[in-house]
Amino acid sequence: MTTQMPSTVTPDGPIIVFDAECILCSANAQFVLRHDHAHRFRLASMQGEVGAALYRRFGIDPADPETMIVVEGDKALRDSDAVLAIYRELGWPWKAAGVARLVPRFLRDPLYRLIARNRYRIFGKHEVCWLPSPEHADRFL
Repeated sequence: MTTQMPSTVTPDGPIIVFDAECILCSANAQFVLRHDHAHRFRLASMQGEVGAALYRRFGIDPADPETMIVVEGDKALRDSDAVLAIYRELGWPWKAAGVARLVPRFLRDPLYRLIARNRYRIFGKHEVCWLPSPEHADRFL
């Protein structure tokens, strides 16, 4: 059984679901907001209703996620594929990171998972979830 997306979510472009308590994850979300000039991406924190529902829909426990995801329609990219998809869509020079797709997933994903599992220990954790500035609030679900 799949969880229905809350009615507030529209099918306009991919949604990045991330950990808003993680300092690295929040910094990446802020980077996307600054560099996504086409406004292609929307963001949802795993701590929020929309993000948690999307995690559950794709079989991920929002209380113990092992990955961020990029959701587009009925598909979700995870692990290193999600990160590379984001940077590929940001345009130059960021899309150059797409060359990392030449590295096989069986090599990329273990490194991603190692960082993801240790993200709080390595980068730290916010006491409260990061929230976007008012000018970006319309891109945050």
